[in-house]
Amino acid sequence: MAEVRKLGVIGAGLMGNGIAHVAALAGIPVALVDVNPAALEKALGTIGKNLERQASKGTIPAGTKDEALGRITAGTDYAAFADCDLVIEAATENEAIKKKIFESLIPNLRADALIASNTSSIPITRLGAATDRPHRFVGMHFFNPVPMMKLVEVIRGLATDDATVAAVTALAQRMGKEVVAAADYPAFVVNRILCPMLNEAIFALMEGVGDVRAIDAGMKLGANHPMGPLELSDFVGLDTLYSVLKVLHEGLGDPKYRPCPLLAKYVEAGWLGRKSGKGFYDYSTTPPTPTR
Repeated sequence: MAEVRKLGVIGAGLMGNGIAHVAALAGIPVALVDVNPAALEKALGTIGKNLERQASKGTIPAGTKDEALGRITAGTDYAAFADCDLVIEAATENEAIKKKIFESLIPNLRADALIASNTSSIPITRLGAATDRPHRFVGMHFFNPVPMMKLVEVIRGLATDDATVAAVTALAQRMGKEVVAAADYPAFVVNRILCPMLNEAIFALMEGVGDVRAIDAGMKLGANHPMGPLELSDFVGLDTLYSVLKVLHEGLGDPKYRPCPLLAKYVEAGWLGRKSGKGFYDYSTTPPTPTR
């Protein structure tokens, strides 16, 4: 396949609506599908606001917003993917859920259509093997927020062919992204390095090495990080961070990847970070207040 002419996106959450946004802005028609109609309505509203913000800042031409939104078709039926060249799955970071999605997706695809997963940690070979086309299956990991973050990790599974890698690489570049090739090891490049650092910051908090403000200020001022590790953990989502660490721990068998018990406790409490309104910070106040 020389070019992706129409794109499908499964999941209208943060990542899915961001992928639809940048694809539509790049002139690509998008079928955005989610089981929840309310999530689709919210996603289209978010995309509209983000496009408006870009236009007001002059980063996209005036009038681009309506053109881009006009390229996105939202719905709940996988039949919308019948004429898509590539479908990107951007559902929650749960292997069982992703495999169930692929089961429902495959009967609605052309035989030559490609499938990509936006997974941040789950092995691509294993996900691809759960489909009827492992040679046309690839990892395409975008970063949050998708319209702002320049990176896409492209991950080749054991069976992925060269044409599939070339097609998704060309698509990412058309979306204005920089591509990094990552081997199919748990968590790939960025999260393999980043998530253990965030986990270590949570261990430091649990052990009383520093409080939330001290740990975040220390890394911002001492390592020149734009966000502290606890603030970044809240931004990523504590449930997502926990899932990635579990994949690393189980996949590599090294105790250094063991999720911090305090992280598990926050996830059990439903304190998932910004998206739930509370994590290592309470976002009901301005500025946010540390919870520990």
